[in-house]
Amino acid sequence: MKNVLITAELPQVANSILQQAGLNVEIFKGDKLITKKELLDKVKDKDFLITSLSTDVDEDVINAAPKLKLIANFGAGFNNIDINSARAKEISVTNTPFVSTTSVAEVTAGLIISLSHRLVEGDNLMHDQGFNGWSPLFFLGHELSKKTLGIIGMGQIGKALAKRMQAFDMKIVYTQRHHLKEDEEKELHAAFLEKDELIKQSDVISLHLPLTKNTHHLLGAKEFATMKKTSFLINAARGPLIDENALLKSLKEKQLAGAALDVYEHEPEVDDQFKKMKNVILTPHIGNATIEARNAMAEVVAKNVVSVLNGEKPKYIVN
Repeated sequence: MKNVLITAELPQVANSILQQAGLNVEIFKGDKLITKKELLDKVKDKDFLITSLSTDVDEDVINAAPKLKLIANFGAGFNNIDINSARAKEISVTNTPFVSTTSVAEVTAGLIISLSHRLVEGDNLMHDQGFNGWSPLFFLGHELSKKTLGIIGMGQIGKALAKRMQAFDMKIVYTQRHHLKEDEEKELHAAFLEKDELIKQSDVISLHLPLTKNTHHLLGAKEFATMKKTSFLINAARGPLIDENALLKSLKEKQLAGAALDVYEHEPEVDDQFKKMKNVILTPHIGNATIEARNAMAEVVAKNVVSVLNGEKPKYIVN
């Protein structure tokens, strides 16, 4: 019987698929994230590893598992896995793209709306001291209509966000390495701009690209200095895309109006300075935290294990 290690509890659909395939499944159920020591001990006799993107699978872990045939990452990203070491050992690495697109796009849209209209700030006020009643100049926010949304990374999630924000009559601009096809641009009412120009023109900037050596600290002091002082920054992609120290400095100096972060540079740690800012929304990496998305992700990783078990090629190989 082949052995599977799952480093965190997943939706039941994953367990059902794996057990029906006759696999021996071990699930780590600790109160905290699995430690490297625990992972090294548990993975050594496993044929398959299903891991969340919060767990690092480095060269040591890969070398400790001589029988390993597949690392199925529960998440669209895969920067937590040493891709090169896995490739050298002829171990396939897969992720779960596409299935979380709707959820992340909806959460991002919600963050944009909440930041523009100060909804979280208003909720905090009402849970605390309350207010003295409606007045003409009290608690003003900004409408999104006619504002420019700059999307950095127009993949599946970027496109899904663009479709949703069209309903708010926003002007959509985007940047990435390659232009979209002309018919896609027309469908999304989106115009391509070079990154520097997008940053200068946008009222809202939203990040939707993977973390790589080239995208680490994609936005820093230089970029923040050229943003509109009335603009907002949204990050529901990967924390290290932003230089958080530079962002903190720019917010303090009012070089931009606010930010909404669902991911963090040193996750799960969050700089206490962000927590004190009323113009910053912080959420606990909930971009794809829906029952629908997580069930779909669980199905992908489990079916990929079964595919490799049956000598078939799994979906979404990233190495």
